[in-house]
Amino acid sequence: MKADRLLSILLLLQTRGRVPAHELADRLEVSVRTIYRDVEALSASGVPVYAERGRHGGIELLAGFRTDVTGLTADESRALFILAAQGAHAALGLDAALGSALRKVMAALPAPYRPAAEVTSRRILVDATRWKGGPQPAVDLDVLQDAVFADRRLRLRYRHSGAKEPSTYTVDPYGLVSKAGVWYLVADRRARPRLFRADRVHSATLLPDPVKRRPGVELADAWEELRRQVEERPGGLDVTVRVRRSRLDMFVRLNASSLAQLPEDEGEKEWVTVHLSYGVVGEARQLLQFADALEVVSPPEVRAEVAAAAASVTELYQRVSGPAE
Repeated sequence: MKADRLLSILLLLQTRGRVPAHELADRLEVSVRTIYRDVEALSASGVPVYAERGRHGGIELLAGFRTDVTGLTADESRALFILAAQGAHAALGLDAALGSALRKVMAALPAPYRPAAEVTSRRILVDATRWKGGPQPAVDLDVLQDAVFADRRLRLRYRHSGAKEPSTYTVDPYGLVSKAGVWYLVADRRARPRLFRADRVHSATLLPDPVKRRPGVELADAWEELRRQVEERPGGLDVTVRVRRSRLDMFVRLNASSLAQLPEDEGEKEWVTVHLSYGVVGEARQLLQFADALEVVSPPEVRAEVAAAAASVTELYQRVSGPAE
């Protein structure tokens, strides 16, 4: 709609200052000629907007002009009050700022939209943490944030999973990502993307050197590359198991990252066939938690691995509890 486009132009100019006509046209998916017609319409309605042609020209509002029009629709105003991962704001030290910002937004909303926005904040809650994830270790994001916003290099003392001692790295950060309640630092090390869990950072030192990111690469690009590496890495070991239907839902949830495909629909049969993919045989030991509701069909080495793990648990239990009387 033209009215929405005019409002979008006005808000973009308030935020950005002078904007080239071709950039506005690209953002709003219209022609440059349409943008100039819209500018004329804004001017005719009393908005002090003007266009300067030439290499360094663009469309701009007169200095000091502001409008209190929020431009929010009913759905947009409700969306602002559906806050995913509220813990993320606390970790960044922004809980108070968030509350203040929402109060300002509420005050600026058109009166008819305020009740719906307020009800939304009480009726919709998004919790990004996993079930039974256990207590999360305290994470100090202050230095990581400083490096991200100041575009400075970082020296990290970082402990990898399974390592006894931390290693030292000099990295070029792109930004911070919160996934399922866990914070990650996305950074380049020697011009290659790396992922660092914030709760494994023993210490972080802000260096005076500016970051040296790869040209044209943004946080979203680096994160997508790393995410694909984690989620699409080849398993190498195909495993077939049968799971009791009564435990199938929980089995699928807990082993989602190892599923090679969705379980086969076998109607009302008690046992359901599930195909998994692991990197090494040892990873299959996690199947032991479903030992009373699971049968390993293939391959034989995985059956032997799970059986050996079960025998080890039994032996340990017998040593702890002592001989039966």
